[in-house]
Amino acid sequence: MNITLRQLTYVIALAETRHFGQAAARCHVTQPALSNQIKELEDRLQTPLFLRDRKGVSLTSAGQDVLATAKRIMAELERMEDAVHWQKGLTGRLRLGVIPTVAPYLLPIALPLIRARTTGLDLRLREAQTADLLADLEEGRLDAAIIALPSGVTGLVEAPLFTDRFLLAGTSAQIARISGGRAALHPAMIDPELLLLLEEGHCLADQALEVCGLRRRDRRVDLGAASLGTLCRLAAGGLGVTFLPELARGDEQKATPDLAVARFAQPEPCRTIGLVRRNLSVHTDWFDTLAGLLQQAGTQVVRDAGHAPGT
Repeated sequence: MNITLRQLTYVIALAETRHFGQAAARCHVTQPALSNQIKELEDRLQTPLFLRDRKGVSLTSAGQDVLATAKRIMAELERMEDAVHWQKGLTGRLRLGVIPTVAPYLLPIALPLIRARTTGLDLRLREAQTADLLADLEEGRLDAAIIALPSGVTGLVEAPLFTDRFLLAGTSAQIARISGGRAALHPAMIDPELLLLLEEGHCLADQALEVCGLRRRDRRVDLGAASLGTLCRLAAGGLGVTFLPELARGDEQKATPDLAVARFAQPEPCRTIGLVRRNLSVHTDWFDTLAGLLQQAGTQVVRDAGHAPGT
């Protein structure tokens, strides 16, 4: 029997999950099928690769060597597939991830631009938090992702798209009290107890805390919300203030007319939205084309938001 790519895939899945059932689920096979393939590979190599006991599954020394080799082989195969897939540019299937604080505001403008520029593109979108998108990217379940830069992950190619400035959003009365009649508004003026944040895991919440020099556990009340829309409605209802990305301003103020916004003094707090991919293929035309279209769309949305009345 020859060693198969399927067996190497199962070895990687089992090593990462340390659980036969979870590994089988990841590989979309039954647990007996995965166990049999692992056993056949061990018989072929004449050495155990995994230790099985009540505590779970762990790698033997030989298993660690096989895992490292399996990952190198699968990486080279992915590199080959990626090179073939993208040699014709932005066409075929594209699996694109987007963080939730960007997706509903950027995609309605970006998708028509992408469709008008490309032919034969099968676009698959996934909206998720940054950590999940980066994991999917690393595992090859995504081709690219739109996130806030820097990613903090080595080995990724990052293309900055546009700068998204933060605005202070709340009721007019709350913003007036925070500014105290001063023309220059600074994040340090905000009472931490008034600051409404997205739930943990959203990079926007971390960025807002960083701008204010705060930690989440420093706040006595934590009303973590799942979406920007929820935050804006809470802020418009007088329950606090929040940081609103300029990218989202147009849609959120249309949905919540009572929401007032104010611009911070220079240097304005902001985030950089970018496109990331793994550094696999020498063919980068598809990535450059996609980045250009997303940059055009993002710049348009932010520019339109900056021309809106009220700031």
